[in-house]
Amino acid sequence: MDPEPFEVGHAVREAINILSSSRNGVQISEALGTIKCYLGGTENQAPLKEREEFTRVHFSAFLRGLVSILSPDWIELLTSDQQKELWDSFFLEGPADQVFLVLLDSIISTGPSFRLMKVISILEQFLQTGGMSALMWEVCHQQAQAGLPTFQETLLNKVVCLPDHLCNKLQGNNLPIFFPQNYFPLLATEIIQVLQRISDSLRGGLDCSISFVSQVLGKVCVHGRREEILNVLVPRLMDLTKVDCIWQRICWRLVECVPDRWIEAVVCGFIQKAPGADVLSRLLGNLVVKNKKAQFVVTQKLLLLQYSCVTAVLQNLLGYLALDSLRRSLLIKVLKELLETWGSSSAVKHSPVEQQLYVSKAILICLSHLKEPEIESNGQELLTSMMGGMKCHLDSNLPRIRRLGMIVAESISSRITTDGPCLKFQYEDDDETRELKSLQQTARLQLPVTDLPNAGRNDSPSATPKAVSKPSGNPHPAAPAVPEEGSDLELDSDDDLIPYDMSEDKELKKMKVPVYIRDCIEVLTGSEDMDKWEATMKVLESLIRRNSATTREVSMELAKVLLHLEEKTYIEGFVELRKRALVAVTITDPVPVVQYLTSQFYSLNYSLCQRMDILDVLALAAQELSQPQASGKNNPRSTQSPCIQTVPGSDSSQNWRRIVDERIKSKTRRLAKGQSVVEPACGPNKFSSLAGHFFFPLIQNFDRPLVTFDLLGDDHLVLGRLAHTLAILMYFAIHTVAAAAMGKSLLEFVWALRFHTDSYVRQGLLSAVSSILLSIPSERLLEDMTDEFLETQSWLADVAEKDPDGDCRRLAWQNLLLMENLLKKLRSVPS
Repeated sequence: MDPEPFEVGHAVREAINILSSSRNGVQISEALGTIKCYLGGTENQAPLKEREEFTRVHFSAFLRGLVSILSPDWIELLTSDQQKELWDSFFLEGPADQVFLVLLDSIISTGPSFRLMKVISILEQFLQTGGMSALMWEVCHQQAQAGLPTFQETLLNKVVCLPDHLCNKLQGNNLPIFFPQNYFPLLATEIIQVLQRISDSLRGGLDCSISFVSQVLGKVCVHGRREEILNVLVPRLMDLTKVDCIWQRICWRLVECVPDRWIEAVVCGFIQKAPGADVLSRLLGNLVVKNKKAQFVVTQKLLLLQYSCVTAVLQNLLGYLALDSLRRSLLIKVLKELLETWGSSSAVKHSPVEQQLYVSKAILICLSHLKEPEIESNGQELLTSMMGGMKCHLDSNLPRIRRLGMIVAESISSRITTDGPCLKFQYEDDDETRELKSLQQTARLQLPVTDLPNAGRNDSPSATPKAVSKPSGNPHPAAPAVPEEGSDLELDSDDDLIPYDMSEDKELKKMKVPVYIRDCIEVLTGSEDMDKWEATMKVLESLIRRNSATTREVSMELAKVLLHLEEKTYIEGFVELRKRALVAVTITDPVPVVQYLTSQFYSLNYSLCQRMDILDVLALAAQELSQPQASGKNNPRSTQSPCIQTVPGSDSSQNWRRIVDERIKSKTRRLAKGQSVVEPACGPNKFSSLAGHFFFPLIQNFDRPLVTFDLLGDDHLVLGRLAHTLAILMYFAIHTVAAAAMGKSLLEFVWALRFHTDSYVRQGLLSAVSSILLSIPSERLLEDMTDEFLETQSWLADVAEKDPDGDCRRLAWQNLLLMENLLKKLRSVPS
């Protein structure tokens, strides 16, 4: 048997016996000094073979023995210098991996005592003096020499979970260094120190493993501490990899060696923290080419399976794919998959608007990175995807979805069209539109110079001038051209201004405005005088309201004329003028006109626009009839009451939802004093006796398809408007005799369509539920419709949790709150 291990082990056991039994400070210090010879770093250190045997076999047991005998009386036998040089040095100078495990195990197994506080103090010093970097460096050497995987796994768990262990043990008495927000930045600094030593080792021609450091990084990130560690690590790596190729290789290897089960957290963290695509390329290298899991995260999960990344992160991610020739094939692949999702009718119907916006941004960024040869080779696929996706988006009832389709289609068209006109649409120019267009900037810069003005042109309706003057026969320009630099025309002088040519201007003749209703009908049906036709449209509403008796005589004829009236010449606000005149006719002679309009809604040979105009007119007329003092004033709309505004092409449900919100707010009690509120005007609700005429003809035929009109088929835009209109009529029928019957029918309507795939229709149905809850007395609601009430409540809970549309979820929660308030109100009423 080799005598050295026996001699080292005998010396260790003898020293432990002396330390545990002696109360003589000199003996204790001599025993500690004897064992320290095996640790090294002293003048009379033991031979190398004995030192290696001590650290490999006996060191951990010796440390546990030191901790076990620790007490206030025992430690006082040593001076403060002896404590630092002899006792503390074993923990601060010995093998860091064994020291760390012994300290942490002792803390976990020791109850509140002096020993616990002393061990915690040593662990604090261990962290402050670079113990973690020494620990990771030792494990990296062990891995290079095929160390024990079980030991390394235990060490990895302890290193990452140190704050949890200390927090559970110390609770309110925890030290700041062990707080997660302090510990993980410290750990990041220690990782940089280890990487620096690895860099020095590689420059010296020595092999070294980086796997353990990668495992620490991956486990920290997956445990939810990605922000704390990467906030320190990424900026340092950015600086170190700028000009040093060895550091770049170390950084690439650091990420490549992260186990697959943790690679997602690390890659996502680097993508979010990198300030640009070039930096990300420097940090990750060709990771997505080498690692299939990283490739899935970057090309699938971050782009198609979620939509949480901000625009800057999207630009980093896709720019990273575009910066290297090995990764550009993945960029093309990503673009095709994004276009496939963008062009899927199912995705357009069932995905949240936010996710569709996210996909649209990703497509625009990808397009901006494509080169001309790539566009030429994939042009046909891009064109096919554009046509299919554009149709799906334009078929949507939501203006925001349609606008996304237009912008993306414009961008694709501008890139694949080499000659000839590109697609151009008109849409609202808001912040979202401007952001999307800014993502095409790179693509625009690749266009020929002659195409740049068209590419930068703003095609939004708001940017279009209201009137365009026709060129006159005079060949000379009406205004001076832009002067050349340095010319005399730059002088600020009135003498240089060129007057407008007014030789062909004609004096406007005075137009005789019609003063009788029948004259208006004749002008609208047969006159070819466009000036007279325009003047008639502008005065028609006021004439109808001033001449009620005459209007009743010709109400049906006038309603028919207005419903079929087309714009013969451009009149600003023509649609609104026609609609207001129809509302005035409906208010003046409600029963026959409403019967006519509701019958025509389900008739043949009407356009979708005309059918939606009928719905708007009925909603506006119902509002006006329901307001107090409507008959005695020319302008019956009270400034205190909410107003329904119907703008062509807009979402008319938004103002209705505002009405519902105001109604809920008015029913909410607030125990606070405020300014006195003026009581609103009171009067009879004229809509009370007419509600059935408005409501029931509209709801009874919705499930009967016509040759040119199918509400349950392709015409879901009109179905959504119908649902919103029925909700409005229900709301204005509050406290009427027909309210209960209307509510029951409307609830059946909602129940039949509750699983409709279009989000706009579902929004209308949820608005209808709100109007039912607000308009029908709670007692009648629960007595007559108990089963329907409970089934609706269950459906609303499901919508609030699972519906992909954010507005639908919000409306569902609002209705659930209304139901809860109704139930509380009934419980509070004494029986």
